[in-house]
Amino acid sequence: MNTTETFHGSDIEKIEERFHIPKEQIIQFGGNVNPYGLSTYLKEELSKKINCITNYPDPAYRDLRKSIGNYCSCPMEHILVGNGSTELISHMAHFLRPQSALVIAPTYSEYAREIGLSGGQIRYFELEEKYSFQIQLDALLTELDCKYDMLILCNPNNPTSTAITQKDLSTLLSYAKDKGTFVVIDETYVEFAAEMEQITAVPLTNSFDNLIILRGISKFFAAPGLRLGYAITSNQSLIDQINSQKNPWSVNALAEQAGCILFQDKEYIDKTKKLIQQEQERVFQLLDQSEDFHPYKPHGNFILVKIIKDGLTSSDLFLKAIKEGMMIRDCSDFMFLDEHFFRFCFLFPEENDLLLNCLLNS
Repeated sequence: MNTTETFHGSDIEKIEERFHIPKEQIIQFGGNVNPYGLSTYLKEELSKKINCITNYPDPAYRDLRKSIGNYCSCPMEHILVGNGSTELISHMAHFLRPQSALVIAPTYSEYAREIGLSGGQIRYFELEEKYSFQIQLDALLTELDCKYDMLILCNPNNPTSTAITQKDLSTLLSYAKDKGTFVVIDETYVEFAAEMEQITAVPLTNSFDNLIILRGISKFFAAPGLRLGYAITSNQSLIDQINSQKNPWSVNALAEQAGCILFQDKEYIDKTKKLIQQEQERVFQLLDQSEDFHPYKPHGNFILVKIIKDGLTSSDLFLKAIKEGMMIRDCSDFMFLDEHFFRFCFLFPEENDLLLNCLLNS
């Protein structure tokens, strides 16, 4: 079973084939998906809407955008919807067409891929280990003096689980606007953050039109198969441009109905936040007591960990965990990371304890 191959959180079928373990028997610590799965309320209510697939969705997605607007406390006029946040990333690259883009890394690889496909040149701003992978604002502002068309960051960031505050984002956006830089912020994981109100950039869309925020329902609402993403921006010319040229009905009728339902499920939202925030702190403290690992303070529903123990690599830990039916994320293929880093998401306490027992006895 020796391997240097790395697997993404969505590679469960590849894992099944490679290691001959039925995917149903694998505890997925690599996918960053809400352990509660789909909410009971959504299952019950969406089943009543099955006949919606006999009609086309509303091309303007009025009810869906209203539901999202209520959830995010922003005007529905500022909302775009798409076939997952991946399609919206593609829209940003295609319609803004930056010639030069700065990507804060290590991070999700799709940003750079889409910019590259649109012909843009990419540079990276490194989150340094010596600063616990936190953005150093002064250094970033200095880098923006190089005149980038676009800045892309994930907040909280994947895989570091670090975050930048709304206050610092305001400073960053003001400086970027003066430099002619459009800022794209991926908030896929912001709902898991204990201090979400101090992190989210949504209120800043009222003041800055050089900002677009991307979110989706794949992780927090455990519905990656529905492919529903949304973006928030006050840049009306960008909204009009995208709406006039994008493919119609990119969000299917079931996803449209789901989006009108799930954002109302306050019980599911609250219990998810309580569970994840409890496990963020508990798991961090347990790992922080180990002489073999150095965890980084998490703000998302996952934690980045550095291996301190001599002779132990992230590939070794991946193999040890998969033998015990658990899949973690070997982070050695992320830019600026190496074979000493791995990531895993928070599940229920008993599952987290199984993984901790595996890791701490390596």
